[in-house]
Amino acid sequence: MCLRPGSLLQPTFATSAMDTPNPTSRIQIVQGDITKLSVDAIVNAANSSLLGGGGVDGAIHRAGGPAILAQCRLIRESPDYRSGLPTGEAVITTGGLLPAAYVIHTVGPVWHGGQRSEPELLANCYRTSLALAAEHQLASVAFPGISTGVYAYPKKEAAAIAVREVRQWLAEHEFPQQVIFVAFDTESKRLYEQELAK
Repeated sequence: MCLRPGSLLQPTFATSAMDTPNPTSRIQIVQGDITKLSVDAIVNAANSSLLGGGGVDGAIHRAGGPAILAQCRLIRESPDYRSGLPTGEAVITTGGLLPAAYVIHTVGPVWHGGQRSEPELLANCYRTSLALAAEHQLASVAFPGISTGVYAYPKKEAAAIAVREVRQWLAEHEFPQQVIFVAFDTESKRLYEQELAK
């Protein structure tokens, strides 16, 4: 499914997550602009400052307006995050002006050839984001390709980790009831589809 510019995606969900024993049935793949999705939460591939940046991070902050940045600044003032959000962790803020009610911000790893625990750190991004979604009983969550932009994580390996972690989470938890992978381009969409077909 592709999104046209300016269109909102209204995902369809199973009536109950527990009615569908196969976690794959609770996963969708779309190609388009994550800021246009009408879901409970979108995940932001943030930088550790939480103050916005390039790529999807900048797009979410621009589309969501100043309320997101204001809440990110409050988070940064807490003792736990004065040095920034650690890689692999996640926090939640309002969605501001976005169709999504919330934004879950997570910091993905920069790719260094896989020698600095990047796979585990990327997996933690999905786990901590999903845990926040479950804690807030969010029915629908959309993920971008975390770390696959300027952080240069190989898309194929990143898609494999994303699908594995989401599948495992959905097999064991009721929330979120639906997860959407939002592909930036056709190649990324194809990689998600290949992983989901395994």
